[in-house]
Amino acid sequence: MNNIQNTKAYFAAVMYAFIIGLSFLFTKMALTVADPMNILAHRFTVSFFAILIPVLLGKIKINIAIKDVLSILPLALFYPTLFFTFQVFGLTYVSSSEAGIIQATVPVFTMILATLFLKENISPLQKLSLGASVFGVIYIFAMKGVDLKATSFLGIGLILLSALSVACYNVMAKKTTKKYRIIEITYIMSAIGFFSFNTLSIADHIAKNTLTTYFQPFSSPVFLSSIFYLGILSSLVTSFLSNYTLSKLEASKMSVFSNLSTLITIFSGSIFLHEGIRSYHIVGAILIFLGIIGMNFLGRKNSFEK
Repeated sequence: MNNIQNTKAYFAAVMYAFIIGLSFLFTKMALTVADPMNILAHRFTVSFFAILIPVLLGKIKINIAIKDVLSILPLALFYPTLFFTFQVFGLTYVSSSEAGIIQATVPVFTMILATLFLKENISPLQKLSLGASVFGVIYIFAMKGVDLKATSFLGIGLILLSALSVACYNVMAKKTTKKYRIIEITYIMSAIGFFSFNTLSIADHIAKNTLTTYFQPFSSPVFLSSIFYLGILSSLVTSFLSNYTLSKLEASKMSVFSNLSTLITIFSGSIFLHEGIRSYHIVGAILIFLGIIGMNFLGRKNSFEK
């Protein structure tokens, strides 16, 4: 991979981290207006139509068959379906900062899975760097204190499952991005998210006899701003960015950027949700940054996928 491709891949990874980091904030805002399932349904409605319209207008060319959809389906199961489901329900029990901190387990899960299934070799220096990055997150979490309420444990478990889901996606996407165009994968992922979450949400409303209130959240300016951010940037754009990055970088290198998302989540939570920033956040942030740099630039030079 040449220097221009290298720069583009890292720029995409950083943009992905920033958008995902802020998504916790917007999800918490949306939760003040609607329930988790309704948020997921409307989020992927916005996401799907944002890509469907240019496809219908001929601005984006999609050339896929049913067999291609079935091939991409397992990838879409982990991301967006399971990842966002676990994330949004988890955020009903933990703060956005805590969720971002727990999400930092993604690189560890990804490294293990990438070693087992992709045979990616991680040098000792890279493992040390990854450890520093994860320790930075654990340090922040430990210094912040742990709430031992049962609801907190439930939230932690759900966010951990969302982290495992995206780790599985990171590994699976390495092979899928070799076979299909990035925009085609993104289109199918958005479509599957749209149909699955709307089906579940409509069924839930029918069961509760509240179908007439299905679009009621859109009357709230807070919900509108949140859902458009979550639908277009945090679902559609991040799907494209992550698929692109994974087509250029190793899964383990891409995944460590999720720890940058943690920092964005913490600082956005401090500024907008008044969740507080302390000196230990700064120390943890330094460790996280050193880990990201070390994971990507230290150790044996790994060969990139062509």
